[in-house]
Amino acid sequence: MSSVVEQLEPKTVWSLFAGIAAVPRPSKHEEKIRAHLRDLVTKQGLHFAEDAAGNLVIQVPASPGRENTPTTVLQAHVDMVCEKNSNVEHDFDTQGIEMTLDKDAQGDEIVRAKGTTLGADNGIGVAMALACAFDKDVVHGPLEILLTTDEEAGMTGAKALTPDSFTGRTLFNLDSEEDDAIYIGCAGGCDTNLTWELPLEDATNTTTFRVDISGLRGGHSGGDIHENRANAIKVLARLLLEANVEGLRLVGTSGGSKRNAIPREAWAVVCGPADGEKAISNVAKPLMAAVADESGDRDVSIRVVTTDAASQAASPADTRRLLEAIASLPNGVLGMSPAVPGLVQTSNNVSTLVATQGGTNSSLRIEIGTLSRSSSAYWNDVTLQQIESVGRLAGAEVVRANEYPGWEPNLDSSALATVRRSYEQLFGATPKIAAIHAGLECGIIGERVSGVDMVSFGPRIEGAHSPDERVYPASVAKSWSLLRTVLEAGSA
Repeated sequence: MSSVVEQLEPKTVWSLFAGIAAVPRPSKHEEKIRAHLRDLVTKQGLHFAEDAAGNLVIQVPASPGRENTPTTVLQAHVDMVCEKNSNVEHDFDTQGIEMTLDKDAQGDEIVRAKGTTLGADNGIGVAMALACAFDKDVVHGPLEILLTTDEEAGMTGAKALTPDSFTGRTLFNLDSEEDDAIYIGCAGGCDTNLTWELPLEDATNTTTFRVDISGLRGGHSGGDIHENRANAIKVLARLLLEANVEGLRLVGTSGGSKRNAIPREAWAVVCGPADGEKAISNVAKPLMAAVADESGDRDVSIRVVTTDAASQAASPADTRRLLEAIASLPNGVLGMSPAVPGLVQTSNNVSTLVATQGGTNSSLRIEIGTLSRSSSAYWNDVTLQQIESVGRLAGAEVVRANEYPGWEPNLDSSALATVRRSYEQLFGATPKIAAIHAGLECGIIGERVSGVDMVSFGPRIEGAHSPDERVYPASVAKSWSLLRTVLEAGSA
């Protein structure tokens, strides 16, 4: 067990999480973590099934005397968002996560990673589910532990489930991030990908500059979108448009890295007249101040430097058309729920920006990815239509992908009643009953397997999908107590 967390309670949960964190587990590349989990389960003498998508369903016999109670499903996902600060060397395909104990601004103990995402989303959920199977002091009826793949990059694991994947019809999703809330609904979502092929032209007799945007907070494009955090891709386009450099031409660009993370960094290499660097730099300082005031991102940095001369670049007209398209794409909160006060109904995140040269080096291929979320199918479709319209007007090829449904709240849920009653008995307080703007697999599970009664809960995790991700050990202990109490109550 990692010495960083070996002192923490509950020991079984933290031991399992330390083992999980040591194994690379990017979305769509879960082979190593699946092998690790299969080995753990086999050593415990438990039976499991694995489907073609890599989903694991682990069968856990009931505690003595609880054999005749209904089967409960504990569900979490095995993959993690892989984000790091640009000055950190880390290969998520081959390296595990280096954890450290720290304190937050209020002095509360946290576990975080060193310059990367931690993977508590959803590694802690996996660890808690497995701890229920491995810890003989946990009292429960028959359990099925459903561990899905690829949640963060398309939910393809959950989409591969069938009505026969598991037998239980009460399911506890362990992928929430507030320890005083029980979630009973979530938003649906859909990716949109916009692609341009921009012809390259001779760029001799121009001066080439590199522009870097960094220092933004980033974060979860569902859970943090309401905080109006700055988007580095949008800031980059805003900077270059406001500088209004005549004849500005794009050489290369990149921004963001994950469909479900608010972009923290972006850069562009551009060329144009010799005074272009000064024009961009003159806009940079006031723009940094404006972004800080608008978003609360106080550490934003804009750097403009002359770089090696480019031999080819996109035309000024194509460059401006692309920048105006980025500026026109909807981003951030687009509507609030009329039914649930304070809940974001609809949002869009301009997630990724990538430029690659064509096979003959005669064109610049630009790809922009967005992720739209909404608890309203109608308003999500309106957002998708708006994105498609912007893209087509700007000459892009537009494709939708990875669409998934929302999860409709059920206030009459028996699972909700059990968790709420257990929470009140344990902590002497009433939990929040809430829906979340982020996507949970519950909507897909409910669509694939009928008759499943579901709620979601978990420990306090902040900064998910960014290198600021942290989990609170006191909250893990709290959520573990709640899970144990819920399972014992459900098997009584």
